[in-house]
Amino acid sequence: MERLELIAPCHFGLEAVLKREVQNLGYRVIRVEDGRVHFEGDAGAVAAANIFLRSAERILIKAGEFKAMSFDELFEETKAIPWEYWFPKDAKTWAAKVSSVKSTLYSPSDIQRIIKKAIADRLGSCYKTEWLPETGASYPLRVSINKDIVTIGIDTTGISLHKRGYRVSPVIAPISETLAASLILLTPWKKDRILVDPFCGSGTFLIEAAMMAANMAPGAGRNFLSETWESIVPKNVWIETREKAKSAVHIVKDVDLQGYDIDEEAVRFSRDNARAAGVEEMIHFQRREVRDLSHPKKYGFIITNPPYGERIEENDNLPIIYRELGEAYKKLDSWSMYLITAYEDAERCIGRKADKNRKIYNGMIKTYFYEFLGPKPPRRP
Repeated sequence: MERLELIAPCHFGLEAVLKREVQNLGYRVIRVEDGRVHFEGDAGAVAAANIFLRSAERILIKAGEFKAMSFDELFEETKAIPWEYWFPKDAKTWAAKVSSVKSTLYSPSDIQRIIKKAIADRLGSCYKTEWLPETGASYPLRVSINKDIVTIGIDTTGISLHKRGYRVSPVIAPISETLAASLILLTPWKKDRILVDPFCGSGTFLIEAAMMAANMAPGAGRNFLSETWESIVPKNVWIETREKAKSAVHIVKDVDLQGYDIDEEAVRFSRDNARAAGVEEMIHFQRREVRDLSHPKKYGFIITNPPYGERIEENDNLPIIYRELGEAYKKLDSWSMYLITAYEDAERCIGRKADKNRKIYNGMIKTYFYEFLGPKPPRRP
């Protein structure tokens, strides 16, 4: 199969996690940029990356990259890309999203219009027609312009990869599935270690951890836009990749995954979502206040997304919430705690300075991932 350059966007600050995931799938990383990883693969990599990657937001096929400082340059360089190789005569294609950073061209609507016209001119010339029906499969484009370098990617995913399909019960301001998985992968947690989330919300951290423990591919239960592009990714490739994912699943019931929340409705929602994900038997959910957090065993993990004032009514309670979390964690003297928050006084209220912290953007919100490290467990004989 022909080699393709694929682009996987991710959350800013978590590129190293995605790079490791891509390499573990067996693909060569070409380069890493802010918020994206470029790697080499074939048509099979399109299916595998969409189905198996936990930290990527979507998978793009790089159609072209060039420098453009004027709309004329943008038009001519876009038109020079061999779009007929990718798109049939009846393809529906458009620039679905445009981002521009430190570049001469910055108007998204103008960039979208010019790219659309350039592609139409190219396809019209190649297919010897003045009218393109656009009644066939959809091929949305993602356009990134950084310091006047234009990168055009064909979106193979469609609906973002964070939509695993298991979130059947909504909770206000939940953490996304891809971000939760990425943060777990940043920690040394493994399925033989205890994991507790005392602010479980919709259960996302625990469900993602359970899926990892069961070797369950995050995208195995959903569809992707490029499944309709048989000229690029044959149907049998999707069937074989899904079969590979299905055969690798092994539900384990001896894991210790626990989720607590003060809101009874959130606990119920978490159970619903875990059931939809197929991991309900692996997680124990319970209504419990953070000050009651305890566990008889050593060397466990807390990984959580506590409130940080995204809702105004929470602000007055934040110092109490973080102080109670710190007091409960202090009693778990051999445990490690990882939390993502935008609350600036988190360390002061917890009563301990984090051993490490990492800046991560949760959507448009700048947050920090604090790492409070406990001792390593003794080596097993």
